[in-house]
Amino acid sequence: MASASCLSLLVLIAMASTASAQLSSTFYDTSCPNALSTIKSAVTAAVSSEARMGASLVRLHFHDCFGCDGSVLLADTGSFIGEQGAAPNNGSIRGMNVIDNIKTQVEAVCKQTVSCADILAVAARDSVVALGGPTWTVLLGRRDSTTASKTNAETDLPPPSFDLTNLTTAFNNKQLSVTDMVALSGAHTIGQAQCLNFRDRLYNETNIDTTFATSLKANCPRPTGSGDGSLAPLDTTTPNSFDNAYYSNLLSQKGLLHSDQVLFNGGSTDNTVRNFASSAAAFSSAFATAMVNMGNIAPKTGTQGQIRLTCSKVNS
Repeated sequence: MASASCLSLLVLIAMASTASAQLSSTFYDTSCPNALSTIKSAVTAAVSSEARMGASLVRLHFHDCFGCDGSVLLADTGSFIGEQGAAPNNGSIRGMNVIDNIKTQVEAVCKQTVSCADILAVAARDSVVALGGPTWTVLLGRRDSTTASKTNAETDLPPPSFDLTNLTTAFNNKQLSVTDMVALSGAHTIGQAQCLNFRDRLYNETNIDTTFATSLKANCPRPTGSGDGSLAPLDTTTPNSFDNAYYSNLLSQKGLLHSDQVLFNGGSTDNTVRNFASSAAAFSSAFATAMVNMGNIAPKTGTQGQIRLTCSKVNS
């Protein structure tokens, strides 16, 4: 993600197609055959300990992938201000400690072989599976960036205030289709959001179920600065299960974020939401496809970047 927004669309497409062609599901079969099982056991343990961590790990991969190069994990240095302090991430991204733990375990079995970017991609898949969702084959071979950009993160990542047009443009800019966008939004079937990200929806929007809104207002008062960090589940029906209830909630005007409910609000994505709400299989298939597509956004491969020894800092 660190450099993607600086590139022309033509170059970005060329890079994405070239890089994704170099990714392979068997990348570590010889160099680190125990990599995937090591990641899976660590993720399963982390999610078993705290179900919310599954959503946090999926979100880490998403926020890394608008480039899939591990840049979101880099702490600020004297030479760059990283992504963790960017508006979409500041005070909300979490799970870096779990990734650090996984990296330590992977390094113990295969020294400087498996990238942090690939660990993020596999951990996201394993988190979804741990919470009852679909599986998919993760393509591997990403390398880690040597820099990060707060500015690019704020430019590339869609905020919860986006309308349908802005969301569509943001995803299209990364060569993700409208179906991909609606399917990836379904990751909000798990996880929680802070009051400051849904306060305007509770008090200023009309396309919201009244009872649903009222139930949230007690912990999310109207005054800015009051209860900003209070959490609410993105899917109130089955908050810790990866299923298609998110879409049924949208049909009932119970989307927590503005950017959730705009997917079902008389617009072009209404039918896709209806389809996913009525068919868990259709959602699961589309989500798996979209995650692979997202994981192929301009990764670094070959001799680009590096394999970090510690995910939070560039190798010295």
